[in-house]
Amino acid sequence: MRPDYITSEFLDSFIRSSLDEDLGPGDHSSLGAVSPAAKSRAKLLVKDRGILAGVELAAAIFQYYDSSLQMQVAKNDGDSVQHGDVAFTVEGTAQSILATERLVLNCMQRMSGIATYAHRMVQLISGTKARLLDTRKTTPNFRLMEKWAVTIGGAHNHRIGLYDMVMLKDNHIDMAGGIERAIVSTNNYLRARKLNLRVEVETRNLGEVEEVVSVGGVDVIMLDNMTPAEMRAAVELINGRYQTEASGNVNEHTIRAVAETGVDFISVGALTHSIRSLDLSLKAY
Repeated sequence: MRPDYITSEFLDSFIRSSLDEDLGPGDHSSLGAVSPAAKSRAKLLVKDRGILAGVELAAAIFQYYDSSLQMQVAKNDGDSVQHGDVAFTVEGTAQSILATERLVLNCMQRMSGIATYAHRMVQLISGTKARLLDTRKTTPNFRLMEKWAVTIGGAHNHRIGLYDMVMLKDNHIDMAGGIERAIVSTNNYLRARKLNLRVEVETRNLGEVEEVVSVGGVDVIMLDNMTPAEMRAAVELINGRYQTEASGNVNEHTIRAVAETGVDFISVGALTHSIRSLDLSLKAY
């Protein structure tokens, strides 16, 4: 099931602009070599191990470009796959399959890589209360697809952009003149505009955590680049009054120790900015 932010209007816009970028005035390779009357079929071949993502998007791409293309799905979004699996087959006009092949593969390979890594990280914190979040460290114009892949992998979206949540990071705080000024000014701004947005504040040490707790007016306190011992102390200091998020230098080797400090959330930028794409290919048969 696609998230609410993946609307039909967004999908159409994304697919249209992506095809325009790739096809330009025409797919001259296919137009020149293949008869417009030729029919063919192809299979999405998995050449890797991981979590599949982008099947629903692939179907939308095929249908947008040529509604006569017929797709038979064998593996769905979120399914575990391994080398040799066939995720789906597509059948119809050969030129249409060739025109959409690369867009389908580019999307699915990256989305599957993200879903695979998200799934792995979620497994590493299984049994703790911590929930894994993504960040805004995404590819421009592909953000929503990457965030969709994060959810397919079992993790959660943090915020979609700058507009749906307030996050006061170190630069905001420094440029505002300190934590208290940043929080007070933000809440005044939200009240004046009748905006009901969650507010999160980044802290870099226990002293800043104490200051945020003293000032109040927030929903989440981020513990940035702290050691597990510092995080544990911060969680005890906050004592459930605000939700907590750990961030910074979290990887497969450290995430379990971070989760065991008692934080509510762990955000990992690497979910979207440092993944290896899954190896997939579309082969005629």
